[in-house]
Amino acid sequence: MPPQRPRVAYLGPEGTFSEEALLASAADHAIEPYPLASIPQTVAELRSGEVRWAIVPIENSLEGSINATLDLLAEEPGDVTIVGEALLRVRHSLIGSAPVGLEEIETVITHPQVPGQCTRFLQDELAQAQILPASSTAEAVRIIAADAKREQAALGTPLAAAIYGATVLREGVEDRHDNSTRFVWLARTGDGDPPPLREDAAGEWKVSVVFWGPGAERPGWLVRCLDEFARRGINLTKIESRPRRRELGSYMFFVDLAGRVGEAGVDEAVTGVAAMCDQVRVLGSYRSAGVADERSA
Repeated sequence: MPPQRPRVAYLGPEGTFSEEALLASAADHAIEPYPLASIPQTVAELRSGEVRWAIVPIENSLEGSINATLDLLAEEPGDVTIVGEALLRVRHSLIGSAPVGLEEIETVITHPQVPGQCTRFLQDELAQAQILPASSTAEAVRIIAADAKREQAALGTPLAAAIYGATVLREGVEDRHDNSTRFVWLARTGDGDPPPLREDAAGEWKVSVVFWGPGAERPGWLVRCLDEFARRGINLTKIESRPRRRELGSYMFFVDLAGRVGEAGVDEAVTGVAAMCDQVRVLGSYRSAGVADERSA
């Protein structure tokens, strides 16, 4: 019997952008895609050891960060680590169960992140339609294909339309054609084997960090934290605050920076920030993705 390929969890069902990002970034025939119903479930299956890795969306160029992913990464166990990255060019299509005029559509189903990426199309050509949420774009396509109602449509991918027997009514309905989503590969902390990523997909090293502390309400505290990186010449490529989901005004700060764990400047900066914080957690030290993959276009 051939050896079993390691399973990688992703937001399913088949035909999602997460699946496309997984297949575009993994080496050929190196993994077994394992679809799950939600982002929290993909991380839970990783933590339990049911899968070897997971891939989850973390940021979109139009809609910003995926809050569910950030919150899961910052959870107290700290037992999940970012070990890789993928960028996917995102093209959205309007999909129906059969050919239909846009004026007949009363309901559009899709993932909650998607309408903000297709604002102009929805406002200009489907202003009469109600927008309803689904757990993923592929699930939205599966629903409208199964219901077979002319007045229902979905925002999803041509791949999902082909899988579930639906009809693409209009391609490329996103506001910008350079719309991209960043995905991260996750592993259990301490699992030393790197994921089987395509060699041509690897870029420069980067580190993701989250921190919070009691000084956040004092003037200049955040500036002093960030200065630990600035005075060592470390470039921050992203900084974002998120509520800690405790009392009002309690925040955590996510930063991405150029470099890698083990470099003197990076390690010293993280240690310096830790001296001013309750918690500093390195979420991952990994190779960044190159350019966005075009396979979804």
